[in-house]
Amino acid sequence: MSKIKLNVLGISYSHTQSGAYALVLAEEKGPRRIPIIVGSFEAQAIAIQLEGLNPPRPLTHDLFYNFATLFKIDILEVNIYKLEEGIFFSKLTCFNGKETINIDSRTSDAIALALRFSCPIYTTEDILKRSGITLEVENETKSGLSASKKKKEEVLNPEIEELRSMSEDELKEALEEAINTENYERASKLRDEINRRNKQL
Repeated sequence: MSKIKLNVLGISYSHTQSGAYALVLAEEKGPRRIPIIVGSFEAQAIAIQLEGLNPPRPLTHDLFYNFATLFKIDILEVNIYKLEEGIFFSKLTCFNGKETINIDSRTSDAIALALRFSCPIYTTEDILKRSGITLEVENETKSGLSASKKKKEEVLNPEIEELRSMSEDELKEALEEAINTENYERASKLRDEINRRNKQL
């Protein structure tokens, strides 16, 4: 069975389930996307790794990574191999220096670990056919919004206005405070604003 490589495209609030998040995986050599609903804890573990944030204390997935690294266990790849009643099933392919072992895992945990071990994520053509969606990209923006409409929506967002009114030093200080208090959602937004300004330099 051929494997299709996936990349983590991003994570956002779920519009269908309250308190949950949508993790989006993208086909590496194609237009299809797989949205996966994950819990807030797993979303946090994935988001801080995507943003390159360093929590003051190791989260559960960081602890797993540190433990495995100390005992010379590596994760070679993650495979999303089954979709049943809307639930994705995954396995970790691990190597301890002598043998390769497959371990069953929730997909959200598997993705969080794949990011930490920098290992590839795969799925099958069957799963992509059944769950994949193709996003239509309009000429003006990928979101389908015109640039003027998108800009208007951002202006109406008070949180974005607050971040853009802060100085660079204030942003960095707020980012450090958010990380120390483990408010990773705010830390992610602060990091996005800092990165946005750096790109404009």
